[in-house]
Amino acid sequence: MVEKICKRYSLKKGEVVKLAFGYIDKAHINPSEAPESVKSELAKINKRQDDIIRFIRHYEEEQLNPMIRATNSIALRFDAIGKSLEALILSQLEASQERQTAVLKKLSEQFGNHADVINNQSKQINTLYQIHQRDYKKLLQLIQLYSELSACGVMDSKRKENLKVEINNLINT
Repeated sequence: MVEKICKRYSLKKGEVVKLAFGYIDKAHINPSEAPESVKSELAKINKRQDDIIRFIRHYEEEQLNPMIRATNSIALRFDAIGKSLEALILSQLEASQERQTAVLKKLSEQFGNHADVINNQSKQINTLYQIHQRDYKKLLQLIQLYSELSACGVMDSKRKENLKVEINNLINT
């Protein structure tokens, strides 16, 4: 029998004997006592199983079920609180968004008004610049004509008359 076990588990005889004695010791089996019948051993095992099952059921009823009920109650309360907070946050976000939209509309209107004013002022400045440029050119032409007039001698009366006419025309336009 030892050889059969050795072959089955690929162990040496000494290892099998050592392991067998270790098992006997751990299982608290007294080798001097005769083994009981298989039925009585099965009855003991069944009784142990029934005791363990009774203990597990008792522990379940006394400890686990109340914990499960308490956990379920906490989860339900937590869920209700979470839903109410979600609704509150969503309503506040919606109200905040509406206020922001109103503020943005007012800002947009104000910027639009300012843009119109700036555009009008830009047009006025552009017009004034063009008038200034025209007047500046006219002034330069007048200076040039007066310079020519002052350079004309006594003998250039025809030229003087022409310059005076040009100066008068330039001033009147």
